[in-house]
Amino acid sequence: MKKQAVWLLATLAALALVGCINEKAPAEQAVASAESALVPIRDAARKYAPDQLQALDAQLATMKDNLAKGDYKAVVAAVPSFNTALGALRETAQAKQQEAEAAAAKAKEAWGPLSTEVPRMVAAIQSRVDILSKSHHLPKGVTKDTLASAKSTLDSLKSAWSDAQNAATSGDFTNAVSKAQAVKDQAGGTMKSLGMTSS
Repeated sequence: MKKQAVWLLATLAALALVGCINEKAPAEQAVASAESALVPIRDAARKYAPDQLQALDAQLATMKDNLAKGDYKAVVAAVPSFNTALGALRETAQAKQQEAEAAAAKAKEAWGPLSTEVPRMVAAIQSRVDILSKSHHLPKGVTKDTLASAKSTLDSLKSAWSDAQNAATSGDFTNAVSKAQAVKDQAGGTMKSLGMTSS
């Protein structure tokens, strides 16, 4: 009876070991597949859906941890949840990437007119400031303080326009247009203060 019990325990241990081995391979495959599935979308996800990526990385870390501990059932059981989250991440990243690309294309289109209009405005202000600086009599509505302010603004306009051009040169038209529009608005105000028309 004792021999039979020992034999039974040995058999159970062997079966348990076989069970573990049988579960280990799918668990290892699950982790490997999860890692490789993330590779092609990681860069886009990092840029457009960082919070979702962080949550998915946490799920993957838990799967790896369970694999290391030998809890193969937990690894395999986590696969459906991981796959659902992966699909959602892929959709979000792709949608936001398409939105960003559409916005960039629109900005690139807007840059064209701004790239000629803004330098023309800045040059007109420069010319007006130069003329008024040499004049003994300032026109009605323009004071010495107004002229001094325009000179100061002119420097900041040139600097800001340089930043906008650099952004455009690097291909960041969204940022370039934003900066150029700010320069245009400020230039318009300066022209008005000097009695000029921005049209």
